[in-house]
Amino acid sequence: MPFYNQEIAAAFQKLADLLEIQGTNQFRVRAYRNAARTIESQPKSVTDMINEGEDLQELPGIGHDLAAKIREYVDTGRIRRLDELEREIPEGLSILMKIEGLGPKKVKALHDSLGISSRQDLEAAARNGEIARVRGFGPKTERKILRGLSTVAAHSARIKFITAHEIARSYLERLTALEVVRRAVVAGSYRRKKETVGDLDILVICEEPGLVMDRFTGFEEVSTVVSRGMTRSTVILRSGLQVDVRVVPEESYGAALHYFTGSKEHGVAVRKIAQRNGLKINEYGVFRGDKRIAGRTEKEVYHSVGLPYIEPELRENRGEIEAARHGELPRLITLEDIRGDLHTHTTLSDGKNTLEEMVEAARSRDYEYLAVTNHSPQVTVARGIGSRVLMEQLREIDRMNERYPDITILKSAEVDILKDGSLDYPDEILRHLDFTVCSIHYHQHLSREKQTERVLKAMENPYFSIFGHPTGRLINEREPYEIDLERVIEAAREKGCFLELNAHPDRLDLDDIYCKAARDAGLMVAISTDAHSTFNLGYMEMGINQARRGWLEPGNVLNCLGVEDLKNRLRRV
Repeated sequence: MPFYNQEIAAAFQKLADLLEIQGTNQFRVRAYRNAARTIESQPKSVTDMINEGEDLQELPGIGHDLAAKIREYVDTGRIRRLDELEREIPEGLSILMKIEGLGPKKVKALHDSLGISSRQDLEAAARNGEIARVRGFGPKTERKILRGLSTVAAHSARIKFITAHEIARSYLERLTALEVVRRAVVAGSYRRKKETVGDLDILVICEEPGLVMDRFTGFEEVSTVVSRGMTRSTVILRSGLQVDVRVVPEESYGAALHYFTGSKEHGVAVRKIAQRNGLKINEYGVFRGDKRIAGRTEKEVYHSVGLPYIEPELRENRGEIEAARHGELPRLITLEDIRGDLHTHTTLSDGKNTLEEMVEAARSRDYEYLAVTNHSPQVTVARGIGSRVLMEQLREIDRMNERYPDITILKSAEVDILKDGSLDYPDEILRHLDFTVCSIHYHQHLSREKQTERVLKAMENPYFSIFGHPTGRLINEREPYEIDLERVIEAAREKGCFLELNAHPDRLDLDDIYCKAARDAGLMVAISTDAHSTFNLGYMEMGINQARRGWLEPGNVLNCLGVEDLKNRLRRV
């Protein structure tokens, strides 16, 4: 039975939660959490890797013991250690740890004091004012828990894009393998490349709908068949994700694709234009009266209302229709426009691969340059390196640049922005770097004003180059910290700094709204993978998706520049 990465990751995350509640060594807990994040973020199916004989220990943070547990889950659908913990600890407690403000000690305290073992118990106790009376909590924590409950409820309905991508790719491969299927595509928010996806809508053109529906509803990962028909079937997967398949006729394919891709707001706006021109648009086609005049392709649908084709990523009714009407649609960036990666880690800090291995992987992608940005000393959890070690690395980079004339290895570091706005290396060290990626990893709960001022002060340093993962969010896990990004964007433009679009699928930070805000302000963005392994360099595709949703063109992106232009643009002193 095949398992998706999300299912394996969820088992490891739950194992970490229960171990933490139990009070197990924090290093072991962190190892399981890092493993869960690595598994979920892999662009390739871990099940396929095992079946193809690949070494799981090549993945970041995966050693012999963790690799054995992954194989155990893929082989049996269980992990013995997790089964043991589930017998010892109430299952609902691990769910409570996903709520902001509740760590393992507080979860255990609430369970011991009030018998809370589910989200429903927690909400009832919070609304009744019982939590505030528990020692170590208080009214402020109670209010924070209530806010966290609403956030978890909103997140639980949607999965990260990379998880949806694995499932969508698997379904398309199996459906298109059927000889009777001529075309299949996933529509909806997945096709618009939203960072989270609520469900999957698959449109199919085929010759024998009954055969397709039998195959679709019979896939091993299907938990429930909600409905089965000749033109539409709906299933729920083991993970809880809903997947729909709709069979559409060739002459309606473009109209159906437009309709089911959305967004709702974009579709309504297009239909209003059609109505003003005496037309009707639905999933079956474009009609003048009873006569179908278009609908075979999406281009026909747009052309019928006097518009050029609009890329799916732009269809959010955020000005794309006006831009189309005036011939001002952006030439959206593609993966082929990227000339290098500006944020990567090696074994010198918390990376999985050596400098040489990362360089070889970048060369295999035909990159013109690669920046090495190991952590600064403040980030002890990521084995941040001191000034002496950093200088040794810079000398190694000089030697590597002599060995590899076809690629430039840029000297950089991910430098922590300290609480007072200073940087985590002294200027006499920073001046030896080609540029810096400056990030926040600690003190994320400062007020909006203090957090903003912290970053603005850091930008005063002439060695500040790129603001890394600017909101600190982890999708469906951690909310963004409070910060006034409009002020940050304006200050960056004025001072010659830049913002990062961190392409790691857990982050995708900047979001699409602020990508467009940066573009509109004339501020260039760096799309970087934050790669901690050679595998992670593949996250660039995720960053491109987000950039396209943010209307970014090659001219808006730093790492579409050639290496000399890039260095000149980054140089402030």
